[in-house]
Amino acid sequence: MRLPQARLDQVLDRFHQVEARMGAATDGAEIVRLSKEHAELKPVADAVQALARARAEADDLKAMAADPEMAALAADELDALTERLPGLEREVALLLAPRDADENASAVLEVRAGTGGDEAALFAGDLFRMYSRYASTRGWRVEIDSA
Repeated sequence: MRLPQARLDQVLDRFHQVEARMGAATDGAEIVRLSKEHAELKPVADAVQALARARAEADDLKAMAADPEMAALAADELDALTERLPGLEREVALLLAPRDADENASAVLEVRAGTGGDEAALFAGDLFRMYSRYASTRGWRVEIDSA
């Protein structure tokens, strides 16, 4: 997969604009907004820069492969780099994917025993433990409103 260079440049340009504006901003609300945008763009910009460095290194290694003394070493490094490039491109593509609007939203889950007596209550307890363990493995906070 080859990501369009124009899109990568656009992300880097926006990241640099946000950084420059953060240094000049005086309004508190604008600083908060820019800080959030900077935090979202930082991992993307880092991944884009790593991909650009890897692509430039691949071009340099291809040029070095023409030299008979360096051809074997350059070919080995180029093979390792070509194996790594698709992973870097996949990472950048995932970071460039649109964010879900509800990604940081909270959720409320209600588990009730319903009808069925003791077995329904046992099942509801098991279901609650299952959901709470799943949430804790994901790093989500679980609050019990009432029991």
